[in-house]
Formats: sequence, structure tokens, C-alpha cells
Amino acid sequence: MALLTNIQDTFKKALEKDCFELLINAYSQALSEKKYQSGWYENDFTEMLCCYINSDQASIDKEITAITERKLLVSLNNQTKGYADKLSRLDLVLFRIWSKNRYTCHMEAKRLKEKDSTLKRAYINEGMDRFISQKYPLGNMIGYLLEGNEQKTVEGINKLLLSDGKSAESLVSKTFPLHSSYYESDNHANIGQLKHIILDFT
Repeated sequence: MALLTNIQDTFKKALEKDCFELLINAYSQALSEKKYQSGWYENDFTEMLCCYINSDQASIDKEITAITERKLLVSLNNQTKGYADKLSRLDLVLFRIWSKNRYTCHMEAKRLKEKDSTLKRAYINEGMDRFISQKYPLGNMIGYLLEGNEQKTVEGINKLLLSDGKSAESLVSKTFPLHSSYYESDNHANIGQLKHIILDFT
């Protein structure tokens, strides 16, 4: 059983790496083709990236599929009419079926602007905290930077975390071979670490 668990953990890590690579490839294609608009909503960017991911030959070769707005239903017990409309939704989910199991990579996206503290607060409260509280299954954060400087925007997020008494959970820049704008935040109750990718659409 321990060997099986180790094999599954290794596969999950490899899947996450592949999913990050597909996301960055989609982002690069979006920048190249410039079909997006800076005034788009969060879901507009996510749908665009999902389309690029699924049209990427690499996603077919790796047998990975991306979907958006995945509803989170844990159980069918005691559900009443209209329950589906009230379910929480994850912005972007990539999955692969391997050895008769479905493995998923969850991503929650939020818009960011350097001088918009409301968006930075939403990144924490409606993004990070949903993973930390385990309302969402463990996953990764995506920040769509729409205005301003990336470093100052991240500093703004960290200042809000400091004001919440959560300085130990600040975003820290890390070396990442696939993308330079990569951060990790540690010491989160229950889950330990979150990974953050900032995609600059300024």
C-alpha cells in the first residue's frame, strides 16, 4: 500500500508540473495573439486560457483536459431543488485519468491591480482562504495582473496578510523554470503550502 501511495504521489506531482506547463503555454499564446481585452472579467480570461490549453497538442499527448467553473458537489444526500445553483465553483480544473483513477489539478483565479486593494482583498478572502479553509480541494492560485507593477501588487497582498496577523503566510518569490512570476506561501493551517502564478496582462 505504501508503494502505491508513493507512486500516486509521484504521479500527482508530475501532473501538476504538466498542468502548469500547459497553463504557461496558453498564457504565452494569449500574449502572442492578443485576443484579450484589459477590461475583461476574470471568467473571460479563464475561458480563453482553457480554450488554448485544450487546443494545445501537448494537452492531447499528455491526455489532460481542462474545464472551467467546475461545481463542487461532495454528496447527493439530502439535496433539494435548486441546490446545483448554490454550489461553489472552481475557476479552472485540469484532469487526467490514469490507472483507473481520475487525478485533478485545481486552480482558482483572481484579477489583480497594483492600486486596487479590493481586488487584492478578494485574492485573499475569495481565493487563498477557500483553499486554506478546505472549502476548495487543495490547489493553486492564479493572479491576472491587469494594471501596475507585479512586485508592488504582491507587496500589497502581503501587507493585507500582515494586517490580518498572517505575515507567516506571505507570498514569497521562488525560482520556477516554467515562469518567472511564481510565488509560494507557506504555514497555512491544514494545507501547508499554496502555489501562486501571476500572469501579466498589462
